[in-house]
Amino acid sequence: MTNLPASTPVQTTPRSDDAITPRTRVSMAVTWIGLLIFAIGAKPDLFGLDRSPVVGFVQIIVFLIGLALICLGGYVGLHALWWNLERTIVSDIGSRLVSTGYVFTVFAGLADIVGMGSHPFPQVPYFGPWQATGVLIGQGIIALGFLLMIPFRGKSK
Repeated sequence: MTNLPASTPVQTTPRSDDAITPRTRVSMAVTWIGLLIFAIGAKPDLFGLDRSPVVGFVQIIVFLIGLALICLGGYVGLHALWWNLERTIVSDIGSRLVSTGYVFTVFAGLADIVGMGSHPFPQVPYFGPWQATGVLIGQGIIALGFLLMIPFRGKSK
């Protein structure tokens, strides 16, 4: 135990800039890792990893894991921007849209696996145009959610 004089003030509240920097750095790192994994899953031929002429189950799972990391990193980063501010209802709706868009994307991407696609389970799963459209719609919902989470600050009077 240290013996500090009674007149030495000890700061007990965190400064407003202390929590923003580490969170945004971690969120950027997670987002970039997610983007790399997403790119490997979406276009494995760019990395010399393409082993099949069709988009298969493993490839779908890899790009969905990458998208999950992108969503996680984006959520943490945009949530950190609200440090010392009260979040608005629009921001809360945005965070829910990000998660809803991801669930929509997972369901659309794995439609054949869960039995709702054009090639049910006994057949080889096929990532067709309907599934690609569903994944794109889900990604659009995610993007809209991220836009709603941005803390726009009005002019100070």
